[in-house]
Amino acid sequence: MDTGRELRLISWNVNGLRALMRKDPSFVDVVSMLDADIFAIQETKLQEGQIELDLPGYTQTWSYAERKGYSGTAVFSRKQPLQVLHAESMLPFAHHVLSSDDEALVAQAATEGRICALEYPNFWFVNVYTPNAQNELARIDTRLAWDSAYRSFLGSLAEDKPVITCGDFNVAHEEIDLKNPGPNRGNAGFSDEERTSFTRLLNAGFTDTFRTRHPDVTGAYSWWSYRFNARKNNAGWRIDYFLVSDAIADRVTGAAILPEIYGSDHCPVELTIEL
Repeated sequence: MDTGRELRLISWNVNGLRALMRKDPSFVDVVSMLDADIFAIQETKLQEGQIELDLPGYTQTWSYAERKGYSGTAVFSRKQPLQVLHAESMLPFAHHVLSSDDEALVAQAATEGRICALEYPNFWFVNVYTPNAQNELARIDTRLAWDSAYRSFLGSLAEDKPVITCGDFNVAHEEIDLKNPGPNRGNAGFSDEERTSFTRLLNAGFTDTFRTRHPDVTGAYSWWSYRFNARKNNAGWRIDYFLVSDAIADRVTGAAILPEIYGSDHCPVELTIEL
């Protein structure tokens, strides 16, 4: 694969796009300011027709949850994709790797608008909003089943061409990835089960771009609770990622977290890569 120009990619859990449109800066302002080639968002919390975005120069790809005001993803891209896949395209892979009960859990989660996968001539770009395990790990079975199916899905895409996947993966992988690992051990987002599952994804041929480029950086977080002045005190978690196929990890030119951008309980994360 010949190296092309450098692409700037952004991912952001916006925690409700309509609310963000009313803030200063608005979502449109942030998109304009960051000037990315691809801008992926999670947790849009809206249905088709509930918003009209004026984003000149961008193709808009949406995935809506059946449940109103819940979940949802979107991708805004400078170039038209060759094709788009959504979460239902992952279901055959659930069938291959899961029991019938776990397959049913993934099928339910697939109705929640959690994937926009865009194919380009020399790579796949996959935006994901991973199900939260919830308090007391109430949804851990769904979460782990989803992870297995998603890992298989990405592996299949990667057989064709390299994959870039980004989004809110709802897990802090290592102790360095959250402010208070001790008290949070076993909680949603830092359970042994979720952390091990994320390790399996990396071992399946993917590179955590931020941690690879910044192996020892502490205090680098992408999500903060709205409680206890968490963001002011930087008591956060790094749960938003850009992962790339190992085959193109050497093409990464930069990986960053952008905590100076407000408007959500998450901040954007950024990848630059030559493709």
